[in-house]
Amino acid sequence: MEKTIQILIYIHATFGGFALLAGLVSIIARKGKNIHRKSGLIFFYSMILSGIIAMIVAVLPNHESPFLFAVGIFSLYFVLTGKRALRFKRKNPDLKIDKLISIIMIITGVLMISLPIILTKSTNIILVVFAIIGIIFSVRDLTLFKNSEQLRKGWLKLHLGKMLGGYISATTAFVVVNEFFPSFYGWFIPSIVGGFIITYWMIKMNRKTKTVTNRVDGSAIK
Repeated sequence: MEKTIQILIYIHATFGGFALLAGLVSIIARKGKNIHRKSGLIFFYSMILSGIIAMIVAVLPNHESPFLFAVGIFSLYFVLTGKRALRFKRKNPDLKIDKLISIIMIITGVLMISLPIILTKSTNIILVVFAIIGIIFSVRDLTLFKNSEQLRKGWLKLHLGKMLGGYISATTAFVVVNEFFPSFYGWFIPSIVGGFIITYWMIKMNRKTKTVTNRVDGSAIK
């Protein structure tokens, strides 16, 4: 059994490495170009496989890890919703699966907060922080699903934001496993840095949107 678990860990680490490299290429590459799309697909499938294996290993005997399980959940949530956001540029996309994913994430977040309290009579701050982030994102998604026009306009922001969130999850796992930072800092430093990167992209996209809108309005006036 232990040998099987070790093999799963090696496979998980291998796909995690692929995800880190492919994700970095996708971030650096010009958006919409062929290299961005191909590296993005490699990142997506590597993250899916790595996340699923991480969750399996995290519940096996002598390898129980709520932290690894939480990272696995977050990885799957972010990359799945990030990939599915590409569909939102169409008119009236079917949102049943998207709503289900958000609901599952909310339920999982509540369990991540409540189960440690119920089972150990204590609060796990790391799980609480990750759970709150997941719940906030999911509630925001469910709210956005009610406005199809706003959803169609914001598909690119959702796609980039969620994919970057998935990359932050992968980076966090890499940093924590290799103990680059002492104590619990490794759990939060990648998220803080990644948060600034996401903010940068959102601001950049907002400026582009305003520029395009001004050009259209200017042309209409003429």
